[in-house]
Amino acid sequence: MYIGIDLGGTNIAAGCVGGDGKILSKSSMPTLKGRSYKEIVKDMATLCERVTRGAGLCMSDIKAIGIGSPGTVDSENGVVVYAGNLRFKKAPVAAEIKKYFDLPVYMENDANAAAYGEYIVCGHDADSFVFITLGTGVGGGIIINKKIYRGFNSAGAEIGHICMEMNGIECTCGRRGCFERYASVTALREQTSEMMKKHPESSMNKWVKRKGHVSGRTAFECAKAGDEAAVEVKNNYIRYIAEGITNIVNIFQPEILVIGGGISKEGDVLLEPIKEFVYKYDFNKYMPKTDIRIAKLFNDAGIVGAAMAAKSNIERH
Repeated sequence: MYIGIDLGGTNIAAGCVGGDGKILSKSSMPTLKGRSYKEIVKDMATLCERVTRGAGLCMSDIKAIGIGSPGTVDSENGVVVYAGNLRFKKAPVAAEIKKYFDLPVYMENDANAAAYGEYIVCGHDADSFVFITLGTGVGGGIIINKKIYRGFNSAGAEIGHICMEMNGIECTCGRRGCFERYASVTALREQTSEMMKKHPESSMNKWVKRKGHVSGRTAFECAKAGDEAAVEVKNNYIRYIAEGITNIVNIFQPEILVIGGGISKEGDVLLEPIKEFVYKYDFNKYMPKTDIRIAKLFNDAGIVGAAMAAKSNIERH
C-alpha cells in the first residue's frame, strides 16, 4: 500500500493506493496557501493518517508516500525549489514529512504525477505517452521509455508554454501567445465572454444569467442547442487545442496522447474534431498515428500518480 498526496493551490488531496493503482480511501482539506511549508506538511500528515484509517489499515502497512507538488521540484532531494502560488522557495517537504513517519518519501511535480497516474491506467504498455490537462492553465507530462521526462533540471514538459502566436495574448510566464492563453479553460471563459458581448442575442447570455457566471460549459451547452455564436466559440477553442496537440505530436510522435481536465468530460464532442484535425495536419503521413484519448482518472490522477511514482522509485532502488 502507498499514500499519494496531490498538493494543490486550493486543496490538498490524499489517498491510500494499492500497488495496482486503485484508490482504497481518499480525503482532502483546504491548502490555505500563504502558510509556511511546515504548517501545510502538518496537514498532509493528518491526511495520511486519515486515509490509512479509512482503508482499514495502519501506517505500518504503508510502504512509501508520494507527493505531487506544483512548481519546480527537485525529486532527488525531495525539495520544492520554487512554487509561486504556494510561496515555497527551497522547501524541504520530504524531510519535513519524514518527521511524522519513518517511511520513504518521493516527490514529483504535480503535472508529472498526474501524467504518470493516467499512464498507469491508460497507457502502461506504451513506451511513449503524453498527458495534457486543460484547466486554469494548460499542464501535462511526458513519459519516454516508460519513465517520466523532466529535462536535465526538473523543469521540462511545460506544455502550456509552447508559443501559438507571436506577439499574441500576454501570458503569466512573461511571453505572449502561449498555448495556455488559448486552450485553457480560463481562456475558454474569456473567449465566451467576448462573444457574448458581441452577440447579446445569444442564448449564452441567458445561460449565464441563470447560472450566475461564465464557465467552461457555457459555450458547449449552448452549442448543443444550436446557438451559432456558441458553436463558433466551441469550434475555435477546439481548433486551438488541436493546433497545440499537433505541435506536440510532431515533436514526440507519442504512442498515446491523453487529454484531461474538467473540459475533457465533453468526451467525443471535444475528442473527435481534435483527432480529425491532428490526423490531417500532423507531419506523419504514412506511419501509424498517435492514439488520442480522453483521460480516465480526472481529479484522482495526481493521487494515483504520486503513489505509483513512489512505488516505482522504491522498485528502482
